[in-house]
Amino acid sequence: MKRRLAREITVQCLYQMEMNGVGAEAAVDTVMEEIRQDNELEADVEGVIAVDAFTRELVRGVSEKRERLDSRLAAFLTGWQVDRLSRVDRQILRLAAYELEYRTEVPAKVVVNEAIELAKHFGTDESGKFVNGVLGRMIREKQSKNDEPASPAASNAEEGEQA
Repeated sequence: MKRRLAREITVQCLYQMEMNGVGAEAAVDTVMEEIRQDNELEADVEGVIAVDAFTRELVRGVSEKRERLDSRLAAFLTGWQVDRLSRVDRQILRLAAYELEYRTEVPAKVVVNEAIELAKHFGTDESGKFVNGVLGRMIREKQSKNDEPASPAASNAEEGEQA
């Protein structure tokens, strides 16, 4: 639950960064303060710390890799351009792409399910299907690359990561 909340907050922070031109830390500080005022999360101090830390990690990561993520996403946007997507869908896709590409300890299925839920929560009626389609193409391409013959050392490394 804490990771889901952190992902929700991350989308809000990324949106705020794009809309208001603020930096990652300022966005997280602002959104976390709003959540603290509106939420009973304060009763769970360890939970607040965990959500804050994970949110900051995600926001920083997406922010630092944004151009690379947008370039990667562009390959899977049939008939679309990243800058033409709704701001909400764009942030959700960036977050999911970041987790798929750079946080490989999170299973792809979890990343996609979380992104779909975020899209349903923050986006339009069609956002969940759209996000699912884009991420599905991304995962299929990644899996087809992983199915290519690799050196024994690379195969052993991949097995260790999946375990």
